[in-house]
Amino acid sequence: MSYLVELIDVWAAPIPDVPGGLADILAPLQQVGADFQSIIARRSPDDPGRGVVFVTPLQGDEEIAVAAQVGFNVNRVHHSIRIVGQDRKGIAAELTQKLAAGGINISGFSASVLNTQFVAYVAVDSLEDANKAIAILRKA
Repeated sequence: MSYLVELIDVWAAPIPDVPGGLADILAPLQQVGADFQSIIARRSPDDPGRGVVFVTPLQGDEEIAVAAQVGFNVNRVHHSIRIVGQDRKGIAAELTQKLAAGGINISGFSASVLNTQFVAYVAVDSLEDANKAIAILRKA
């Protein structure tokens, strides 16, 4: 089975853990036409009252400038890849097993299904690991 596998930039920003905290940081990006494929927001377990939001993609100078103004930075702690393909039972387990067999330590994993397609985002610790993971999954 073939997958679309690509290296992507994921942008992160701190958010206050209050009603409207996420809305307030996303609104300026909506105003300049940002069209996200993925948004993940969570409370920070070790920083009460704070959270973090991750988005992808940001495209063009205007979106990136506005994102920087509201606190986004490209996440260089984790290197991320996006995997898109035909959904089927067990696909997440199969992908993570292939990466484990290739010596890849996953630092983050998110996946969703819409109709017959899945999309997964995998974060790893280095660009070298990201490139290795891409090679492993493109062979799958």
